Amino acid sequence: MTTRTAFVFAGGGSLGAVEVGMLRELVRAQVRPDLVVGASAGAINAAFFAGAPHAQGVAALQGLWCNIQRRDVMPFAFMSLLRVLMGRQEHLVSNGALRRLLQRSLDYQAIEDAVLPLHVVASDRVTGTEVVLSRGPVVDAVLASSAIPGVFPPIAIEGRELVDGGVCSNTPIAAAVQLGATDIVVLPAGFACALQTPPRGWIGQSLHALSLVVARQLVHDIAHFSSQVRICVVPALCPLEVSSYDYGHCAALIERSATTTRNWLDSGGLRAAAHPGPLVFHQH
Repeated sequence: MTTRTAFVFAGGGSLGAVEVGMLRELVRAQVRPDLVVGASAGAINAAFFAGAPHAQGVAALQGLWCNIQRRDVMPFAFMSLLRVLMGRQEHLVSNGALRRLLQRSLDYQAIEDAVLPLHVVASDRVTGTEVVLSRGPVVDAVLASSAIPGVFPPIAIEGRELVDGGVCSNTPIAAAVQLGATDIVVLPAGFACALQTPPRGWIGQSLHALSLVVARQLVHDIAHFSSQVRICVVPALCPLEVSSYDYGHCAALIERSATTTRNWLDSGGLRAAAHPGPLVFHQH
């Protein structure tokens, strides 16, 4: 039987940096996917890796995360808040900064031009159904997959308004199965399991809530699809006290995740049965 391996990148705001450490070690261990699927912040990592699926590409992605600041992704503007309060717009943050970051960092324009087959998961704003984007402008697809409702504006693609991929009831695992993957390596951003108090602010709380939803969906889909395909879950970081709205710890998260992933690979993690590990809700 022919195997098709998919790397699945889940969402998690600034915790998407965790996936870069995982990816670095997977590439170093010469684990090669046949396709790449990503949602939300994971769509950013998926798009970058699909365009440069090698050590140099991962190093460039690491450099991006290590230098990123909140204003590069979510620049807050008082006038936007005022327009929201006055009912003149429905989103709090412009996606212009993130669009410019993607445009100057990605070296291809159309999804179908990526080196590896790339699939970006978004959600229909009205119905909440999953929408898998496999062709068309890559920047628009990533913006759609990352468009947290109420925070970023939706993206119109082929007559549909699309929002964050974490909103739909499925995860990138479900999309990978539908795309014909037989072996799935899940790269989860995880969630801040050791936070003592909720993040401050509207955006911070929205991102934290979304990361919890994504973790629950991943746990459900790992259990649901394990009987149909082979699933390996790279261990999420635990304990983790960094908010998914905090971009000040990306470099440390990458290194910590790389160490965890290296130990997992050395202990035969790729051959072990699927287990969600720290994605299962727990207390510290």
